[in-house]
Amino acid sequence: MKHLRSNLLLLSAALIWGCAFIAQSVGMRWIGPWTFDSIRCLIGGTVLFAARRTVLRKGDLNRDTLIGGLCCGFVLTFAMVTQQKGIIYTSVGKAGFMTALYVILVPVLSSFTGKKVTLQVWISAVIALCGFYLLSHPENFSLGKGERLLLLSAFLFAVHIMVIDHFAPKADGVLMSEIQFFTAGILSAVPMCLVERPAPEAILSAAAPVLYAGILSSGVAYTLQIIGQKDADPTVATLLLSMEAVFAAAAGYVILHEVLSAGELLGCALVFAGIILAQIPLKRS
Repeated sequence: MKHLRSNLLLLSAALIWGCAFIAQSVGMRWIGPWTFDSIRCLIGGTVLFAARRTVLRKGDLNRDTLIGGLCCGFVLTFAMVTQQKGIIYTSVGKAGFMTALYVILVPVLSSFTGKKVTLQVWISAVIALCGFYLLSHPENFSLGKGERLLLLSAFLFAVHIMVIDHFAPKADGVLMSEIQFFTAGILSAVPMCLVERPAPEAILSAAAPVLYAGILSSGVAYTLQIIGQKDADPTVATLLLSMEAVFAAAAGYVILHEVLSAGELLGCALVFAGIILAQIPLKRS
């Protein structure tokens, strides 16, 4: 029963994250990307603060937690804003699958730090790259602005995960995430005030998608992941969380009526296949 409960919690987190692409797309009708990310991160940090004090009841601030939270927040700021800008120029479904490329990029980038990358991962990367090609206008052999931004976002999210891996062993995970959200929210507030200067009326108009992204995507989903991973198999947990890309495409079709071409659907399938292959442990005889 513990594993079933954990799997359901992780699948719920993936569903929330997948549908968050809808909120991110709709929210841009009224406010800019810096404004959206600043408000959602500040809300997410507040939700995590409340969860840490009531549900999780943990939080030991040490040097690694503080520095890790600040570093993660800095990288997260630019990962989120490039993703947010990329969504403007492409569909929700494509955005979900392109963002998921970070799963492949993490081990590839790790190879530059001396970690061994298996042949399985390289094959997965090639398969995902073929899928990315089909998703990015193969008819004219060029990447659109949205695809370029989302690819950069996937790269930055991969760097973000590597920063987390560096600090996580000696840090409090929930508290570090709380610090990263407040850091990203404050950093994003600077260009929000200097460049976008949103009107209060615009922020109120975007209240629903911003609250979804802040409360559910940044706060609740992360808490579900923390609780769910306690009793879940690591491989199963990663596979369930990678369903975020599938939920994003489904939500885009059902809610926004976005339809992908046959080539784009094949591209999504290849990206997802590459992601899954990279996470399945091969048995050795």
